[in-house]
Amino acid sequence: MPNYQRGNAANIVVGAAALFVSNIDSQLLSSTRAGVTAPGSGAPNFVEGVSYKDVVSNTTGWTSLGYTSNGLELTFNPTFGEVAVDQLLDVARLFKSGMTVSMRTTLAEATLENLLLVLAQRGTVNRYGNFVSGQTTAATTISYTTAANTESTVAHGSYIDLMSGDLGDYPVERSLIAVGPSTMTSAALDNSSLPTGATTSDQRERVYLAYRVVNISNVTISAKRDTATMFDVEFRLLPDANGAYGKLVDRTY
Repeated sequence: MPNYQRGNAANIVVGAAALFVSNIDSQLLSSTRAGVTAPGSGAPNFVEGVSYKDVVSNTTGWTSLGYTSNGLELTFNPTFGEVAVDQLLDVARLFKSGMTVSMRTTLAEATLENLLLVLAQRGTVNRYGNFVSGQTTAATTISYTTAANTESTVAHGSYIDLMSGDLGDYPVERSLIAVGPSTMTSAALDNSSLPTGATTSDQRERVYLAYRVVNISNVTISAKRDTATMFDVEFRLLPDANGAYGKLVDRTY
């Protein structure tokens, strides 16, 4: 008979995650694929010996959100209905009547790209150049000139349009991948608990795959002397056609 153990400190997870979102024109994740090497349709496969952060960073269609603050919180909020009967003072049965899933974080990099994301707005970050010789168009409608004879004299920048939207508009959905710490390195675990093919020198990470996300929180942009400009986001997760919100994967590499 095994002796009582208080717990296993190697299973305590501490640390922040790296966040990536799909570009507007890229394929959304879905649950049409499954398995160790195929985390989801539209996402890159796992690569042995390589952290998934590096894999996603080198995959077209995915953008890193950069620094975050306050970590990452994944919240499941079920709603239950009740069946009351005369013979009991409490309910006789609970049944699940609804479900919402959300993911919260704070984006510490106040870029226009991140602002476009939190606004869940269509469009892109536009680049512009100032007037150059012979041009009479408005500064915000011409492209940045890279010709060698004009590049040094062109004032350039970027902007986004803040739109009210039209009737029937719907927010832009993205897919989200977060890669964070899992339980401690495999060296801290018993060999019997390692996955097939893993070694005690392998590292471990936890991968969060969210198939469809939309920011539903209010957006505040500040410019203060003693406070950094950050964007608080609350992504609402929506299920795909198979009813799946995403995956949580613990892996070694």
